[in-house]
Amino acid sequence: MTHTLHRSGTRQSLEGDYVFLMMPAFGINNKGSEPKLRKFLEVTLRHKPVNIGDAKRGNMFTLGTQNIMDNLDKNGTVVHAVFDNAEAAARALKDLKEADLGLSLVVSGIFDRVKEHCKKAGIRRHGVNYSLGIWGKTEKLPSEEVLNITTMCGHGLISATLVESLADDVRAGRKRPSDAVKEMAKMCTCGVFNTTRALRLLAAVSETK
Repeated sequence: MTHTLHRSGTRQSLEGDYVFLMMPAFGINNKGSEPKLRKFLEVTLRHKPVNIGDAKRGNMFTLGTQNIMDNLDKNGTVVHAVFDNAEAAARALKDLKEADLGLSLVVSGIFDRVKEHCKKAGIRRHGVNYSLGIWGKTEKLPSEEVLNITTMCGHGLISATLVESLADDVRAGRKRPSDAVKEMAKMCTCGVFNTTRALRLLAAVSETK
């Protein structure tokens, strides 16, 4: 199970959204896992992710990349890297396979594309998780355009009202789109928010208001 499972949007939009999550098994192999987690970040950074994060401390927009790298918990944490294109994700996956870090890796993205990249990297997938969508009083949810942004924070730390307020600021010329997206990214502590995709989606929110 992963908190990056429920990202909503069209296939075309999600084609530019790949999240890597690496973590030890706490209570089993977490002690002394810091070098392996740092190596994961080093490998993924070579392929220019749009976001990285440490679930215990914060993401590159709140802490900075070097701060994250230098202060990983020696007893383990959960680290992430987000890519905005399939090619970079595929290259990172291949390099991680070669690094053979011995820790669990979860890759979220379009299923057939992820399957294709795993096959090319010589990886046999351990399992696949599917989201069954949202059930209940869905009429109470924000608009689809807003949900496409807020679901990129799997812990729900980016509120719909924040997205709508920032869209208003962008439309009124009070804030640049890139600055609005960075403000959203800071809310998503663990760093799974895709800023490139959010920039495109923010335009859709502004147009529907």
